[in-house]
Parts: sequence; C-alpha cells; structure tokens
Amino acid sequence: MKEKTAQDRAAGAVMGAFIGDALGVGPHWYYDLEEMRRDHGPWISGYTEPKPGRYHEGLKAGDLSQAGIILRMLVESLIGCGRYDEEDFCRRLDEELLPLLDGTPVHGPGGYTSQSIRELWRQRVQQKLPWERTGGYADTTEAIERTLALAVRYAFDPAQLAISVTNNTVLTQIDNVVVSMTVAYCAVLGLLVQGQPLDDKLSGKLMELVKSGALPFHAVTAADLKPPRAGDLDPPRAGKFASPDALLTPSYMAAAAADPEIRIEPAWKVSIVYGMPCAVYHMLPAAYYLAARFRDDFESAVLHAVNGGGQNQARAILVGALVGAQVGLAGIPERFVEGLTEGVALRRLATQLAAPVGVPE
Repeated sequence: MKEKTAQDRAAGAVMGAFIGDALGVGPHWYYDLEEMRRDHGPWISGYTEPKPGRYHEGLKAGDLSQAGIILRMLVESLIGCGRYDEEDFCRRLDEELLPLLDGTPVHGPGGYTSQSIRELWRQRVQQKLPWERTGGYADTTEAIERTLALAVRYAFDPAQLAISVTNNTVLTQIDNVVVSMTVAYCAVLGLLVQGQPLDDKLSGKLMELVKSGALPFHAVTAADLKPPRAGDLDPPRAGKFASPDALLTPSYMAAAAADPEIRIEPAWKVSIVYGMPCAVYHMLPAAYYLAARFRDDFESAVLHAVNGGGQNQARAILVGALVGAQVGLAGIPERFVEGLTEGVALRRLATQLAAPVGVPE
C-alpha cells in the first residue's frame, strides 16, 4: 500500500469535514431517535434531505450547512492569502455572510444559523462593534468546525496553530474553557496530519509540546503526569490555558476504544454515553472515541457519528476531519465526494489548502 503523504492526510481532513457536515443536514438535531429512524430509516447510509419543518428545510441531500459554508470561506481565505489573514477572513464574513442574516435561527445560507453566529450578527451588524469585541459565550464546537482548516494549514507549526486558532475562535466564542478545548482538538488534528496515530500515546506528545512552550497550556506535573519537584516553577509564558486536561482526553478515548473490556455497541451509542447535546464537552469525547475506533474506516466513523442523533452534524464534522486525516483523501470512499454538492470543487479546495502542508517555507 502506498504510504500516505502529509498533503493527502491534510486534504483528507478538510474533505472529511465537508462530508461530515453534509451528512448531518437531513437528520440534524433529532433527540428522539425513534423519530429519526421513522423519518430516515433504521440506518442512515448517505446524504439525506431534511424533512419539512426540520432545521435545514429547503436544502437538498449533499448540500453544506452554514457551518460548512463558513469552513469553506476560511479555506478559501487561507488559499487566497497563503496564510491566515484575519483581516481577510473577517472581511469575507462582513461582505459574504452577515448581510444574508437577520439574527434569527431559521434564516440565512445553510438553512440554520447557530447561536454564536447569531450573536456575532447582533454585535457586528446591529451594535456595529469592532471585531475585537464580537465574541460570545456559546459553549459549542462551532469554532472548531471552521478552525480545523487552520489546524491543517499549520499542522507542522503547533505554536502558530495555537495562536491562529485562538485568535479565530475568540471572534465568536470567548469562554476560556471553550477556547482551550478548541485549540486542543486542533492540536490533535495537527498531529494526525503529521502522521501520528490517535492512540494512548498521543496525549503524551501533546504534553511535550506544552513543555516546550509550543502549546499554551498550564501544566505543573512532570513527564507522564508525575508530581512536580520541590523548587519547580511555572514556565514564564503569557496566555496559558488553565489546565492541560483538554489535551489528555484524546488518549483516554483512544485507550477506551482499544480496550476489549470496554465496548459501546453499536458504536453510534457513544452519543448516549457522552451525551447528545451541543456543548463541546459532550462532542469531543464521542468524536475522539469514534475516530480512534474507526481510524482506518472513514465510512463507519462518519455514519456512526450521524446515526447517534442529537448534535450529529457537529459530531460528524469533527469525526470526519479526524478520520480523514488518518485515512487520507485517497481513503475516503468516492461515493461521498460524488454525492456532495460541488464535491469536485470542494475536493479541489481541500487539495489546494493541503499543498503547502509539511513543505518548508
């Protein structure tokens, strides 16, 4: 089997996220699983059209939601500028997205506008606040759903990854725990794009980046979480997140997925174990678990993410990126690209964004 390149893994991560987003359009936010099965059958195996009265009514099977549209905007900005240019991305939001919104949930491109983007509209359009003051307190994964593009672009530069993801996140979400968990997910994705496995050793590698100063998390323990020694001082870095715990979750989930005495069957019930709601602390453990369990099987990973109900769209986006990075673009079944609206164009964007990844600048 041909060895996957960093560019293939990077493109797979972005394409996996687009696919995960579109898979969630039809069955998004069913908290009654029996109702979801009645509307979409016993097993959702591909793109579906939303039923009348559901969140993305009016979209077609394979369309992107607003989350996917915003991700595409950031990808296009990164490609156009060759780097993360916050002014360019904010200009795109000001010109291409915010004028199409009115601050209500069921309005705007993608059929539904999330809480953090509604708050952004109110502060940016109604109150005319500068971008430095537009962040709100939504405790969701909405920032992750776009900043994963930054994780891909800066996969081999974890310090720049952390800075750019933090700066982009606070445009819409300023809760420090949410920001830290967003940066942690992106740091995980960056290592997967590098070719590191999602296993029980990954968190140790992330902690080494903390020790080196590349990731701005607070840590008082020594290697392998051993207690600090007398006289040890906190490293003198500004902007530290309160704890490194968000970096430890992935390896615990990977260990659970690999432990034969810990079984979640069928795997979609991970949504019941960790919770169906939208909050980041429900979403990330489930996403890490599915991405570790189906690390070589993109189809199973994203379909179990979708069939778990609740905030299954976000779950599928996060899982799609993590597993896409592990299988690479070549490992994503072609049917998911063929059924995706503008799938060829989105694949081209994913490939363009991936081109400089891992190449010395």
